Amino acid sequence: MLYEDIMEAVATIHLWDARKPSLAVILGSGLGDLANAVENVVSIPYADIPHFASSTVKGHAGRLLIGELQGVPLVVMQGRFHMYEGYAAQTVTFPVRVMRMLGAQTLVVSNAAGGINPIYRPGDFMLIKDHINLPGIAGANPLIGPNDERLGERFIPGVGCYDTELRVLTQRVADTLPEVTLHEGIYTMVTGPNFETPAELRFLRTIGSDAVGMSTVPEVLVARHMEMRVLGISLITNSATGEEGLEVSHSEVLATADAARTKFASLVQGIVGVLKTVV
Repeated sequence: MLYEDIMEAVATIHLWDARKPSLAVILGSGLGDLANAVENVVSIPYADIPHFASSTVKGHAGRLLIGELQGVPLVVMQGRFHMYEGYAAQTVTFPVRVMRMLGAQTLVVSNAAGGINPIYRPGDFMLIKDHINLPGIAGANPLIGPNDERLGERFIPGVGCYDTELRVLTQRVADTLPEVTLHEGIYTMVTGPNFETPAELRFLRTIGSDAVGMSTVPEVLVARHMEMRVLGISLITNSATGEEGLEVSHSEVLATADAARTKFASLVQGIVGVLKTVV
């Protein structure tokens, strides 16, 4: 029924707006203000789209936007779903499949993340060059279950999840923005919703993590399953180095995201501007 559910959602969205986006964007915690830059926008509440879950987390508006940014037709998730909300990985990633069927061939996915790498500072950005999927290693993978060849092949490679050309273009954009500090590193997903213990953070650093968060990887896997190109960006909202006594809260995450929202908007608009030639 997955394919039929996807096409039902697509048909409903077409009743609101029949434009064909070439780019999909997922906005992470507190980063939804980029939506204000989308032109000729149609806003669709998730509650009005069949088979979409509800976004229950503060900082996630729960709307699907269709419009243009820098002249590029796009579809934007203003807020996402998380496994810690009680949703299965297949539910979390359902909108990615819908956006692909709407026409999007490239996915830009963003998140708020803790900086495990000690050189990262709150307000910095990290270009994701690879990930460690701890929930997936433990069995919570959105591709588990019957495979529908209309959506993608059974076994997909883990190499090249994050498009090299898109990363190079993004670095060039960041170099023109003096207010933006952009690193490149490894993102590790945990399920949450609790923040990590010091021992867990030390473990994550030992296995090669530069940043840690509670989303993104399932969306990327489904995007790759459907042969989308992917660009991933983390906003570093807090230090997560494993130092004893260093605590973090969701309000701190949102406050850092709020302070960085104009930098994030400038970065993404610049990226979309150069993506005109490749999407």
